Amino acid sequence: MSTVIETQTTPTTAAPERTASKKTVLMCRPEHFTVVYQINPWMDPAKPTDTALAVAQWQTLHDTYVGLGFDVHLIDPVEGLPDMVYAANGGTVIDGIAYGAKFTHAQRAAEGPAYMDWFRRAGFDVREPAETNEGEGDFLLVGDVVLAGTGFRSDGSSHDELARITGREVVTLTLVNPSFYHLDTAIAVLDSRPGQEHIAYLPSAFDGPSLEILRERYPDAILVSEEDAAVLGLNSYSDGRNVVIAARATGFERQLREAGYRPIGVDLSELLLGGGGVKCCTLELRR
Repeated sequence: MSTVIETQTTPTTAAPERTASKKTVLMCRPEHFTVVYQINPWMDPAKPTDTALAVAQWQTLHDTYVGLGFDVHLIDPVEGLPDMVYAANGGTVIDGIAYGAKFTHAQRAAEGPAYMDWFRRAGFDVREPAETNEGEGDFLLVGDVVLAGTGFRSDGSSHDELARITGREVVTLTLVNPSFYHLDTAIAVLDSRPGQEHIAYLPSAFDGPSLEILRERYPDAILVSEEDAAVLGLNSYSDGRNVVIAARATGFERQLREAGYRPIGVDLSELLLGGGGVKCCTLELRR
């Protein structure tokens, strides 16, 4: 006599259907990219850099955006500013207001005025910063709220300044790992539309109070592994469906697919030598 043992299976929840939104971005071709100083743990002037390779990899990112239907604008690179390729640090643009960057390190100081000049020519309402901040490197718009990083680059007082200028709620998060010195290396905004807010992040990049904020506000967030974060996998850019990420962040790629997104891997390994990835090269222009 045989016994039939019934096993229960947990029903799987289908991933939500993701939809893309039109994006307008600003980029800067890395014609002068090199590493001649060290202002973050990724940079080592003793390691050789290949400017031509950096340009080729950047071009792939640019062409990927064009292929996705993004409206891509370019700012002219300035000789002597090798980090200008990291356009996300050039400012924060919300509701047609361009809040300029004021860099921590002298080596990048001239980038702030260069980007503000571009914003003015493009017709944005430019607000010159009184407080130290590094643009979208530390300011991420999620729904109606700006998540704001501090701890290494942007000063906490810039969070108050941005709140006054934009009228938005600005939520301070403190970074504690110097390898993730900008917020956009530790958080990826997967869907920024109000009512559909979704993010991914690296828990160990934040202090305790900041983690509590993230857990409370984004209980469905994707938690990314140390391995994927270490190749700047979180330094990605999404239109709500298509997520452009570091090609080597394979675990994050799998997580995105399971959540209904379409990940697109690109190789920016040469620009990683300067401490930047996909999002670092991408400044969103919000009219």
